[in-house]
Amino acid sequence: MNLVDFSTSSLSVLPAVLALGLAIITRRVLLSLGLGILSGALLLNDFSLTSTTSYLSNLVFGLFVDDGSINTWNMSIVAFLMLLGAITALLTLSGGTRAFAEWAQSRVKSKRGAKLLAAFLGVFIFVDDYFNSLAVGAISRPVTDRFHVSRAKLAYILDSTAAPMCVIMPASSWGAYIITVIGGILVSHGVTEYSPLSAFAHMIPMNFYAVFALAMVFAVAWFQMDVGPMRRFEYEASTGSRLGDDENHVQAIDDELGIVESEKGRVSDLIIPIVVLVVATMSWMVFSGAQVLEADGKAFSVLGAFENTDVGMSLLYGGAMGLLSALITVFKQGLPVADVARTTWVGAKSMFGAILILFFAWTIGNVIGDMATGKFLSTLIQGNLSPQLLPVLLFLISAAMAFSTGTSWGTFGIMLPIAGDLAGATDIAMMLPMLSAVLAGAVFGDHCSPISDTTILSSTGARCGHIDHVSTQLPYALATAAVAAVGYLVLGFTDSLSISLLAGGSAFVVVCALFGWLSRRPGKLA
Repeated sequence: MNLVDFSTSSLSVLPAVLALGLAIITRRVLLSLGLGILSGALLLNDFSLTSTTSYLSNLVFGLFVDDGSINTWNMSIVAFLMLLGAITALLTLSGGTRAFAEWAQSRVKSKRGAKLLAAFLGVFIFVDDYFNSLAVGAISRPVTDRFHVSRAKLAYILDSTAAPMCVIMPASSWGAYIITVIGGILVSHGVTEYSPLSAFAHMIPMNFYAVFALAMVFAVAWFQMDVGPMRRFEYEASTGSRLGDDENHVQAIDDELGIVESEKGRVSDLIIPIVVLVVATMSWMVFSGAQVLEADGKAFSVLGAFENTDVGMSLLYGGAMGLLSALITVFKQGLPVADVARTTWVGAKSMFGAILILFFAWTIGNVIGDMATGKFLSTLIQGNLSPQLLPVLLFLISAAMAFSTGTSWGTFGIMLPIAGDLAGATDIAMMLPMLSAVLAGAVFGDHCSPISDTTILSSTGARCGHIDHVSTQLPYALATAAVAAVGYLVLGFTDSLSISLLAGGSAFVVVCALFGWLSRRPGKLA
C-alpha cells in the first residue's frame, strides 16, 4: 500500500493536534483518539475511502495478528490486564483487605507510623493504580483515622504512590502498556541496543517526577510538612473536629464493584496472592530470558536474562498464578461458586475501558509514525530551538495534555511516538530521556487533574471530598514538577543522569526546607 509522504508537510501534525485539541475540549479520550486515527488514515490515503478502509482494517488486524499468526505480545498484555482486574475483585471478596486493616490497627503506635504504613503499602501494592488507590485506602483508612490523620492527607498518599509507583514497575498494568509502546518505537527507529524491557529499566531513574513524588510522600509523612489547604485539614483532624471525610460523595470498594466482603478473611488472603503475582512474574522473566541466553550460547546473568525475557508471557504467567492463588483463598472459605465466578467476571470486565484505550493508543501510534510527525516537527526545531530543551518541553507538553484529559494512558499513546520520532530525527542518544520526560509529564498532569480517574479513586479510597483532595495535593505536585523540570533541563544540556539527579535532588532538598519552614510558621490556616 502506497501512502502519501508527509515528512515535509505541516499536515503531518494534524492527527496529533486534532487528537490533542479534541481531548482538551471534549475530555473524551477515545473519541479524540478515534478522530485522530481517522484523519490520519484519510490523509495518508489521499482521501480514498477504499484505501482508507483497507488501511484501517490492516491496522486493526495487526493488533490481533502478526505475520500470519496471533499477535502474542498484544494479546498477552490484554490477558494480563483482565487477570489483574479479576485478582483485584477476588481480593475484595476474600475479605483480605478488611483483615489486614484490623491487624495493622493493633500494631501501629503513632500518627507518623499510620502515614508511613499507608505510604509503604502504596509502594508495595503496585500492580495497578486502581487497585492501589482503592485497596490501600480501605486497608489504611481505619488506621489513619485512629491517629487523626486527615482524609485529605491519606488521599494525597494514595494518589502519590499509585501512578508514580505503577509507572516505574514493569510488573504492573502501566509497565506492561508502556513496555509495549516502547517496543514498537524502538523497532520503528531501528534501535537494537535495548530490548523493550531493558529500555524501560534504564528509564526508571530518568522518570524524575515519579521518583521525586515518591520521595516527597515519605518526606511529608516523616517531617509533617503541611502546606497550603492541607495545613487546615491536618489541624482540624488533630483536634478531632473533622477528618475531612465526605461519606455522601464516595463509595467503598465493595460498593463500587458490587462485591460483599467475606467475614472470614485473613491477612494472608491479601498478601499471598500479591506476593505470588510478583514472584511468579519475575521468576518467569528470568527463566524465559535464561532460555534465550542458553540458545544463543551465552553465559547466564540476571541482567542478560531480563534483557532477553518474554515480558508479555511473563506477565501472563504471573497473572495466572496470582489469580489461581486468589481463587484458592476464596474457595478455602467455602464461598459459593456462583459468587466467585461473578466476582471474577466483574473484575475482568472492569479492565475493558483500559484495554480499549490501549487498542486506540496502539493504533494512533502507528498512524503518527506513518505521518512522520516527529520528522516534520524536528525540521521546525532545527535552527530554531535547541534539542537540549526537548526533554523539559516534552515534560511540560505531556503534563498539559494529561491534566486537560485526565488520562496518562491517552497521553502516552499520543506523545510517546512523537518523542521517539523527535529523538530519531535529532539525536537518537536522547531517545530514552525524551521518552522518560513524556512518562513523567503524563503522570504529573494526571496526578493534578480533577477529572483523572486515579485522582477520583484516591478520593474514593480515602473517603475524602474530591475537590478537597485536588486542592490539598496541588502544592506538593507542583513543587515536585518544578524539581523534575530542573532535572530534565540539566539532563538535556549535560546528557548525564548522575548530574541531573544531583541537580534534581538539590532542588528537592530546597523545596523540603521551604515546606518545613511554611509548616512551622505561625499564622492563619489556609
